[in-house]
Formats: sequence, C-alpha cells, structure tokens
Amino acid sequence: ASRSSSCPWVRVLAAATEWWAGRVAALAEAGVAGFRCEAPARLPATFWRAVTMAARAARPECAFFAWTPGLPWDALGRLENCGFDWVFASTPWWNFRAPWLAEEQARLGRIAPQIAMPEAPFGARVAAGLDSTTIEAGMRRALWVAAQSGDGILVPMGFEYAATVPLETTRGAPAELLAMRRQGIDLSSEIARANALLAAEGGRYAGGTMRQLTDPAAEVTVLLRRGADEAAGARLVAINPRLDLAATLVPETVLPLAASGFATFRPCSAADAPVLAPGAPVRLAPGEVRAYTAAPAAPILLPLAKGRRSVEAGMNTPRLAIEKVSPIVEGGTFPVKRTVGEVVHVEADVIGDGHDEFAAALLYKAADEPEFRQTRMRLLGNDRWTADFPLERLGRHLFAVEAWCDLFATFRSEIVKKRAAGVPIYLEVEEGRRLVEAWSETERGKKAGLPALLEALNAASDDDRYAIFTAPETEAAMQAADPRPFATRSPEQPVDAERIAARFSSWYEMFPRSASGDPDRHGTFDDVIGRLPYVRDMGFDTLYFPPIHPIGRKNRKGRNNTLTPAPDDPGSPYAIGAAEGGHDAIHPELGTLADFRRLIAAAKAHGLEIALDFAIQCSPDHPWLKEHPDWFDWRPDGTIRYAENPPKKYEDIVNVDFYAPGAMPGLWLALRDVVLFWVDEGVKVFRVDNPHTKPLPFWQWMIGEVRARHPEVIFLSEAFTKPKVMYRLAKIGFSQSYTYFTWRNEKWELREYLEELSTTNAKEFFRPHFFVNTPDINPDFLQNAPRPAFLIRAALATTLSGLWGMYNGFELCEGRPDRTKKEYADSEKYEIRAWDWDRPGNIRAEISRLNAVRKANPALQSHLGVEFLNAFNDRILYFEKATPARDNVVLVAVNLDPHGVQEAGIEIPLWKFGLPDHGSLAVEDLMTGAAWTWTGKNQHIRLDPNETPFLVLRVTPQS
Repeated sequence: ASRSSSCPWVRVLAAATEWWAGRVAALAEAGVAGFRCEAPARLPATFWRAVTMAARAARPECAFFAWTPGLPWDALGRLENCGFDWVFASTPWWNFRAPWLAEEQARLGRIAPQIAMPEAPFGARVAAGLDSTTIEAGMRRALWVAAQSGDGILVPMGFEYAATVPLETTRGAPAELLAMRRQGIDLSSEIARANALLAAEGGRYAGGTMRQLTDPAAEVTVLLRRGADEAAGARLVAINPRLDLAATLVPETVLPLAASGFATFRPCSAADAPVLAPGAPVRLAPGEVRAYTAAPAAPILLPLAKGRRSVEAGMNTPRLAIEKVSPIVEGGTFPVKRTVGEVVHVEADVIGDGHDEFAAALLYKAADEPEFRQTRMRLLGNDRWTADFPLERLGRHLFAVEAWCDLFATFRSEIVKKRAAGVPIYLEVEEGRRLVEAWSETERGKKAGLPALLEALNAASDDDRYAIFTAPETEAAMQAADPRPFATRSPEQPVDAERIAARFSSWYEMFPRSASGDPDRHGTFDDVIGRLPYVRDMGFDTLYFPPIHPIGRKNRKGRNNTLTPAPDDPGSPYAIGAAEGGHDAIHPELGTLADFRRLIAAAKAHGLEIALDFAIQCSPDHPWLKEHPDWFDWRPDGTIRYAENPPKKYEDIVNVDFYAPGAMPGLWLALRDVVLFWVDEGVKVFRVDNPHTKPLPFWQWMIGEVRARHPEVIFLSEAFTKPKVMYRLAKIGFSQSYTYFTWRNEKWELREYLEELSTTNAKEFFRPHFFVNTPDINPDFLQNAPRPAFLIRAALATTLSGLWGMYNGFELCEGRPDRTKKEYADSEKYEIRAWDWDRPGNIRAEISRLNAVRKANPALQSHLGVEFLNAFNDRILYFEKATPARDNVVLVAVNLDPHGVQEAGIEIPLWKFGLPDHGSLAVEDLMTGAAWTWTGKNQHIRLDPNETPFLVLRVTPQS
C-alpha cells in the first residue's frame, strides 16, 4: 500500500500513535514507572519512538521493556533504535547446551540490555519438571544461569518456594501461594545474592558480548561475557548441564579461547576458592553454576633496552632473510656428519620484499683455510635455493649462504617482459647502460671486463643493446662484477668429514685372551695374529677388543660373575688397573707394547684395523686411587663408592668423579691423554663403554681435542639408553652409536625404527651401528635359537645399515643363555673360552658372502636410501636400498620367522625406474649368482628358513 499521507492505513497509524502517546504519557505522569510491551515487532519503529518519547517527557525515568522471547531474528532487527530500555532473554527455554543463547544475546544487545529469567512468567514452572532428588539443584541452576547471563533478572512470584502451578492460577492471597511450596525449599536468600551481584555490577557487561566457548556435547558448558568497555573485564560462567552427575571442567580447553587480554580468572564467590588455571581441573556438582571474573591484564610495553628497536637498528636490519638452511644440527651448535668424498647438498630459503630478483651463493671452506670458496645457488622454486660442495679433506668444514638483490637480473627480466609485450624499452635500456657504467669503475668491474662492455653499449643501437644485455657472456660478466647490494649472510654451519669407516665398516669382536684355543692357556697378541686370517676371510675390516689393560685383583670376579673366584680365574677385563699399570698399560699375559705394535702392523697387512675399548672405570687396584684419590667418590665412612647399575652391582669396579674439586682439570686431561697415547700407537677406532654415564661436556671436549689433532679417529658410543641421550652423544662428537636394533624383531618396529633414523633430522648426525649381539647381550631372538635365526639377524644388520658388528660365537650360532640374566652362559667376560671355530652348522660362509655383497654394492654402505615396499605378509620385511643416483639398487626380503616357510605377494618398484606396471627388471641374486627377469609389478616370493631365509637382489631396468 502507498505510504503517502492520503493512505488510510497511514492516517490510522498516525492517529493511533498520537492517541497512545498521550495515553502512555498520562499514565507515566500519574506515577507508572514502566511498561512491558508485548509483540513489539508488530508495530513500526515510528510508533515506539513517539510513545517512548512522550512518556519520558512526562516522566524521564519511565522505562520500556520489550517482550522479545520467541521473536524471529529478523523481527529483532526491527526493534533497534525504537527507544526500548530493556529486552527479555529466552533463558527459560534454554537447555544449557545449545549455542543459540549466545547468538540471541548478540542480537538483543543491539536493542537494549537484557533481562534474564530462571523460568517463564506465564507457562510451565521449572519445579514442575523436577523430582525430589533434582529439584533444588535444578532451581539453583536456573536462577544462577539467569543472574550470570543477563544484565537484569525477572523472578516470577513463587519461584523462590519451588511453585509448580502456573503464575496465572495463583491470583489469591499469598497464603495460597505458600501452601504450594515444596517442603524445605526457600531460595529467597539465593535470589537476594543474585540481586546483590547485579547491583554491584551496575550493568558492567551491558552492550558487550557473550560467547559460548564449548561444544554442545561438552561435559561442561562455558559462557564468556565481556563488556563494551575493555575496562569492564570479563566473566566466565561454567555450567553443569546434568542434574544427576558431577562434571569436570579442564581449564586448558577453554582458557586459550577466553583469556586473551585478561589476567587470571578468579572465582566470584569464596575468596579462598582456587583460580581457574591450567593444570587444575574444576569439579562441578550436579547442576552447579560457577562464575569467574578477570580484569584486563596490563599490556607489555617494551623500552628500547628490552626488545624495542631504534629506527637506526631497523634501517640496518638485513633487507633479505635467509631461513631453513639445511643440513643443520641444533641451529649449527653441532656439526653435520659426512664422509670424505661426499658432496654436501645445501638448501636455504631466501625471502625479500618487492619484485626484485635475488641471487644466492653457497660459501664453503675447510676450517683451516683463510677464505671461503663459493658457488652460485640455483632457484628450486618457492624461494628455495640449492647448491652442493665437495668434502675433499678429512676434518671440519664450514659453509654459509649469502643472498643479495640482483640488480642486473631484475633489469634484464624487466626488459625481456616489456619487449615481449610490445612496450617501448628505450629508457630501460639506458638505465641498464648506466648500471654497467657505474660497475665498470669498480675493481671487480674492471676485472670482469665491464669497460669493454660499456664501450660496446655506447656504440650500439637500442636493438643491439638489447641483444648485448640478454647475451650469456654479459650475464656472466655482470655476475662477476656484482657489488651485491643488501648482501646478507647466514651463520656459518659446521660439517665434519670423517673417513668412510665412520659410515661403512664391519666389526668382529673377540677376547684376545681366548685366542689360544686352549681354556687353560691365556691367549697373547701373537695368538691373535694367528686368528687374523679367520677374521679377514669372513670379510670384516675392524677387529675390536674389550679392554686389554691390567686386571685388578681386589674383588675379582670368578666364572659366571661369582664373587668367589678360583686362583686361576682371569677376572673381568673391565676391572681396569693393577700394580702393572692402568689405562695406558697392557695386561702382562697378553704381551708387551712391542707385541701390540706387531699386532697393529699385522692387522694392517690383512686389511684390518684394531678397535680398542675405552672404559672409564677402575679396579680398586688402579694406580690412580693411590696417586689421585681426589679423583674418586668417597663415602662418609671413608670407603670408596663402587659402581652400580641397579639391580646390577660391579663390586670389582669403582668410578671416577668428573666434578670432584681435585679432578678438574687433572682427570679430564689424563683421560684425554690415555686416548692420545693409544692413537700414537696406531689405534684409530675406540668403542666407548657406557658413555651416557659420564658427563656429556667431557665427551664434547675430549672428542673435540682428539679430533682436532687426529680427525681420522672414530668413536663408537656403546649407549643402550634413552633415545634423546643417544642422539645427544652423537651430536657432541661420537661417530657411531649402538642402537635398539638388537631388540627390534617385528616388521612394524623395524620399519618404524629405520624410517626414524633415515628420514628425520637424525640422519644428519646419528650413524647407527647394528651389532647383532655383544658379550653383555644375548638377544631373546637368538637364545637357544635355530640356525635360521642367526641368518635372519645377519641379513637384517648387513643390509639395513652401513655399520654392523658381531661378537665371536655368533657365526657358530651360539645362543645358550645364562639362567638368571639375558647374557650368555659361561660368559667369556669372566673366563677363557676355547671355541670350536669349525662347529657344524656354522654360518661363516653366509657371513662372508654378505660382507662381500656389502663391499660390492654402494647402496648397502649406509643406513640411508632405504624405502620399505609392499610385501603382503607381516612376517616378511621387504625393502629397497638405493644410491641417490639409483645407479645401484638392491631389493632385500627377509623372512622374520626362523621356524616356518613364509610366502608373500610383493610389488616390484617399477615406477622408480620410470617403467610401466608391465615393465621388466633384470634380477641378480647376490648370494647365489642366479639371474632372471621379472616382468610386471606383482611378483611372488617364498622364503624357507631351512634353506636361505632371505633374498638380496640387485635389479636394473631390462635393456
């Protein structure tokens, strides 16, 4: 209908508005304090503005209350700016979970402050829906939700006595109402507290916001109210929606959503109640409502000395940023590990502003070189740059990344794009000529031949100048002359280049005293020389001895670790030190220092090197106890503290105290000098016993001292301990580490462990040494196990890691366990053993072949380059080992079951060779020499433990 003044509807509305404005004004003047307005959305805003203005002209404090429950959202929007003082929230109909209450509050807040109600003034009573066990909790919950969520509260008559009859039926005397109350329920004092709370707040949160911080399915519902003024602070209301069960609020689930800009939330009620804080769960009784308040937290203002930067500092900040440099260990605190001859692949992000082109260079040098060499990096995309540098010498290297704004590249890119788009470039060409002119006056420019280039540009036309600027030789000359504006350099990163034996070697462990072959005669170094061909012929390159030093007599251990040795028992070689000397002496029954030197020479002639055990522990007879008693830990009664590793006790061993006042620096220097003594005698490899029980700073210093003089020295960490401690030992200098391989038997755990070692940052510093057994460890898998079990573990160790080792007896399938410990029966640590090296059933031939295969295939000379492939049987581990260039690819399948035949369908990784699923690979069995062709991705294998429980196959694309 037309809204013109001639429209009948408009004339009726105007007349009605005028009549009601006069009527309401008269009532206000007569003393009426306010009006509840039902269905306010049925009349236009002009009506309500006229009526409210008329009433307030007669009585300024006259208030208008819009009855808004049940109105649709669009109707609420029409009530804004109508002059209402209050609106009513729909709290009586809320289920204490649904998020619509907070949404309604946001819409009502645009109209006026809101009045909340514990129950509807007309309709069902709260008490009517509750039984005797939940009525009081339910009434209190309804009251306090209203009081905590509204700016005001409306309590229907009778609520305080838990009335169950609708209000409109209680029009008689108060006595009639009193008769309807439930026995023992009187919420009058609770209502008084709620009114006092609202009065004290004084409308603090009016015009603010309310958010529900929890999901409707959460155990506790949490509302957050904030005032329009930041100074009003915030209120957090926690509600247990259940009347039959207690509930727990975990502060960590809501505080990150609530506490921004606020200090600690404190309870509104009891002053001694705990604050709402992380780590302190809140227990809410059935139906309980608990409120917390928080004042705004003061923001942190930084003075210049505490984090603010001066404008000078800002202007001097590098314009370019170099981030995510790799490889790197702990931000450059520790060196990356590589071997001589390898190429270090470096990557970095270079980030800068604007549309300028950037350039980057990789700077590298040996630590003893005065100047960096450099090579330009190439852009991979997404601001990632890369370059490589070679490790040509043994020892420490350094590298860094330098980036700068490439002005010539920026210029050349601009002219190429504009010319392609048909845009004139004569001004740009002149700018380029001036750039060449400026650089030609520098020393670098002259050396790069820019004066001649400038002369050619001056004599050329614009078209010819474009050709000159885009020529490759011009680019090379300008790169050489580039002054590198805004150059930024990353911190220098260390890389240790070790010899290949740090990454690839095969160890054989034996006790020299058992080399005689006679249990009644102590072996000598000459006897060991006689055993060298045996070790060599199995393909090992490192022969490792437990300690070779004099053995103490006090508390000497007898056979099988008894405390009552026989007179001829040799004792444990780890009880180091006697009257004959300590860590720099040789056990007399093994021979002399001259004999040891002869052994070193003989081993070298056989292609072997000797590794010694460096065990920092002393027998009670060690000379250091008399010479340096202040290096040890003494008990209050004057006795020395013996070594323990609960529940193990080592009665024949005492430990030094690295941080005893008298031990610093004397003990540290003495231990370093022990290592240097043996290095001078030709020992370049040390297996360090239990390094995790000695101070990490000592190892970092000592290894650094030794390798600074002798970078060829290798340290193996024998630390079966927590993973992060093992990693830390590798970072501070150990070249290799024992691992958890000894205890990894299942397919999933082997795969998980190898992927951790080969794909995470551990690959930059941690080299795993896979020992299949040790004198201390007789693995469960090998105890009283059949021959195939030993073949399985040998195949896994030799193909999964570049470093592997075995303690003698493994090749004889020795697995008899001690009755009480997971060690070997009749342990060689406490007696001289005579081994039958030709025992039937031995696996010497297989070990020899596996070592030969390793030497012939670079893919098997590292734990890197492994990828596990599909073999559809949980008892078959199937994987690929490949060199980075994929010029050597080996497929390995191992039956993990030593007792039964296992078969599986497997997938041949044709896609890695760029071949289709029907492609072909030439296959060579590296153990037997058999050859065949596999065509098609899906193949089948059968592994019989009574034959050979594994396959080692070299594959190449079929020509």
